[in-house]
Amino acid sequence: MLKQRILTAIVLLAILLPALFYRNYIPFACVMLVLIGAAAWEWGRLNGYGQGMSLFLGAEMVALCGLSWWLGLLEQPLVLMWMLASAAWVLGGAALLRVAVPGWPRIPRGLRLVGGLLALWVAWLAAVQARMVGINFLLSILVLVWVADVFAYFAGRAFGLKFTRGKLAPAISPGKSWEGVWGGMIGVLVLAVAWVFADKALGATVPSLYTRLNERGWWLLLIGAVFLAAMSVVGDLVESLIKRSAGAKDSSRLLPGHGGVLDRVDALLPALPIAMMLAFL
Repeated sequence: MLKQRILTAIVLLAILLPALFYRNYIPFACVMLVLIGAAAWEWGRLNGYGQGMSLFLGAEMVALCGLSWWLGLLEQPLVLMWMLASAAWVLGGAALLRVAVPGWPRIPRGLRLVGGLLALWVAWLAAVQARMVGINFLLSILVLVWVADVFAYFAGRAFGLKFTRGKLAPAISPGKSWEGVWGGMIGVLVLAVAWVFADKALGATVPSLYTRLNERGWWLLLIGAVFLAAMSVVGDLVESLIKRSAGAKDSSRLLPGHGGVLDRVDALLPALPIAMMLAFL
């Protein structure tokens, strides 16, 4: 399993990094198009659709993103979209975590399907627009989610249930603890402050998300970083809830050793539009 995870990670990085650091955003947009299409296919399967319908949903997602690109939507200010998507994630995420696993099947399947596809479409728009802003800006969002996850993992293993009596969401993801969430938030705060200083020291021509927030006040930097870390946890929990309801361990086996695409991007789905809203509102 470990060998598979390492080999898959190497292949993914070999594809993603050249696309990310290319002189324009087009290769990155294309790589993200493939990933989002695969995620839409997984979403169809998780909602009980057959192989044919799931493939159609994947193709439909690629077509929707491609049409948005062709129509010039990527060049437009989409602040209203980021606001609506952020509100949907905050309110919808809270509602889903409240009803937990038993409540998911009670939502009409058509509504579930459309909601997930919209979340994927908005995430693609946000990721590509962030790359169009600049590599430093996009990386500051991606690394935030990864740092939150890594710090949460190690804090949970070291301090889990030492300060609280209950797990974070035992019916959804039994392995997660409140101490892990707090550890992830602390890691993100350290990252945000360090990145602001690095931007200044290196004279970054494209400011990171953290520098943009800090320019409007250190309090916004702290609140924004903690909020994004919290919402990355919500994205992770929502996907775990859906997989548990579907009786699936992973969203698919597309990425050997890692599961599926949704397993890798679940925390990014809310974080990307919320970060764009915070940066450009």
